[in-house]
Amino acid sequence: MSRACRFCATPLTHSFADLGLSPLSNSYVKAADLGKGEKFYPLHAYVCESCHLVQLEEFESPEAIFSDYAYFSSYSTSWLEHAERYTQQMRELLGLGKDSLVVEIASNDGYLLQYFVRDGVPVLGVEPAANVAKVAIEKGVPSVVKFFGVETAKELAAQGQQADLLLGNNVLAHVPDINDFVGGMKWALKADGLITMEFPHLLELIRHNQFDTIYHEHFSYLSLITVEKIFAAHGLKLYDVEQLPTHGGSLRIYARHADNARAQPTERYQALIKAERDFGLDRIDTYARFAEQIRETKRALLSFLIEAKRQGKTVVGYGAPAKGNTLLNYCGIRSDFIDYTVDRSPHKQGTYLPGTRIPVYAPEHIAETRPDYVLILPWNLKDEIVTQMAHIREWGGRFVVPIPQVTVL
Repeated sequence: MSRACRFCATPLTHSFADLGLSPLSNSYVKAADLGKGEKFYPLHAYVCESCHLVQLEEFESPEAIFSDYAYFSSYSTSWLEHAERYTQQMRELLGLGKDSLVVEIASNDGYLLQYFVRDGVPVLGVEPAANVAKVAIEKGVPSVVKFFGVETAKELAAQGQQADLLLGNNVLAHVPDINDFVGGMKWALKADGLITMEFPHLLELIRHNQFDTIYHEHFSYLSLITVEKIFAAHGLKLYDVEQLPTHGGSLRIYARHADNARAQPTERYQALIKAERDFGLDRIDTYARFAEQIRETKRALLSFLIEAKRQGKTVVGYGAPAKGNTLLNYCGIRSDFIDYTVDRSPHKQGTYLPGTRIPVYAPEHIAETRPDYVLILPWNLKDEIVTQMAHIREWGGRFVVPIPQVTVL
């Protein structure tokens, strides 16, 4: 089957990570559906030899994946704190007030825009998942239920809703038609407006072995080098970047219209472009070496679990994130190794993980069963989770983090 890069249409012939077959990572199974089958799709990432965009094929439409979504941003305390800090930073940077408009693409449950609303800054959320947008609206965050692209952006512009600040957190990787998405941002932005986008950094994915962040809802895996090319192709210029600790290491890029005199590359922007080139993200051979790192992580995690079970130890999970489902399905870990997992989100409690069918309970279940080990699946939140669940030490319980390598805390 012929594959082509979703940005530049170059044929895709170079493998980056082959994780076998996996279901959609947010397709949690209800108890009533346990007797039914699940769809599994190839989870194989390729890298384009021309623009170096790492990408998955599209097996399911965005409508099938995101129209009724299980991920609600507001159940992570540290993520809410991150969002609030951002809103304060942007208000100070841009002087946002009652005459401004902030538009967030993939605004989820209003986790971020609620802070602008609180401070009297007009906002609009664009969110494709109706069940999630409903929660935002109930918080007082105006939201439209639409997928973002050129068509939606033109509609907003025609309604006088171009943004002073246009933002998107962890959405750029989720769009299969990245040209339509970035092209839409140009239409949705005022002449002197600012775009910020946050996304996991491909450099950190490779450096810290974060292969479990590869799943079907993430169509692209992004470097600054590649994103610069994509934005430039649509008349937008990147000029600044922040490196963030979120999601195992993310970038926050700053962009404006290409003809905006303010879009002058900063020193830290130029330094990060150089760092990516020094690491080899502009060379195809860099990507080929990642596969063995993945296989070794699988072997190490299985060795730990096999030994723990032979010693009669009990192991449970904490969290039901999409990345955890990639990890568990790739490694073949089911309820023979992990009795159950827990999650703070009531939308996941009472369901079963896709593929592995591991049951999901509320966090209180851990204190009731007193396991020997708690495997932290959202490893990017390990500090928050270790603090929240410190009481497992009372019975000698210990935490296990699988990425970048198996570590017992």
